[in-house]
Amino acid sequence: MEVDAIVEVLRWANGQGLTVRLVLEDGRGIVGVPTSVDLHPTAHEVFLRPEHNDETEIGISLGAITHAELV
Repeated sequence: MEVDAIVEVLRWANGQGLTVRLVLEDGRGIVGVPTSVDLHPTAHEVFLRPEHNDETEIGISLGAITHAELV
């Protein structure tokens, strides 16, 4: 999946408060709600609240994501 398409899914989900499923380049999957998408060249990451854990927020490099879809 192209990075532009991944960013489009993440930005849409972030704006709507929707859950996404991400597949990372190491094969792991993460499900959660994006809280922000930072496209600045020094960051280039998405922050995500994992499913069933509203108290945690994790940062994931956009380069590590191979696939993103709405759940």
